Amino acid sequence: MSSYYQRHIFFCLNQRPNGEDCCALHGAQAGFERCKQQVKAAGLAGPGGVRVNKAGCLDRCAGGPVAVVYPEAVWYTFVDEADIDEIVQSHLRDGQPVERLMLPPTVGR
Repeated sequence: MSSYYQRHIFFCLNQRPNGEDCCALHGAQAGFERCKQQVKAAGLAGPGGVRVNKAGCLDRCAGGPVAVVYPEAVWYTFVDEADIDEIVQSHLRDGQPVERLMLPPTVGR
């Protein structure tokens, strides 16, 4: 049975109270918006393709900003538009995870 979407990418957009470190303080919203734009421009959006979603806390704040791609369960961190573009082109379009942007499994909150 095939999935409605080939891949989902979730961006943590969580904002913590009292100035605690969180993805929202590290450009997560801009990364989310860039990803949506690039997925749409590449013709990847929609059923059978890619869905770009907002998420609350993914509990990996120390690596923020973070995003995770399913069904592969590949966790990413990113710093700029070029990183997002590489994730879209390499992983979301071509199915090749971007190793240099993967979040180490030991990084948590």
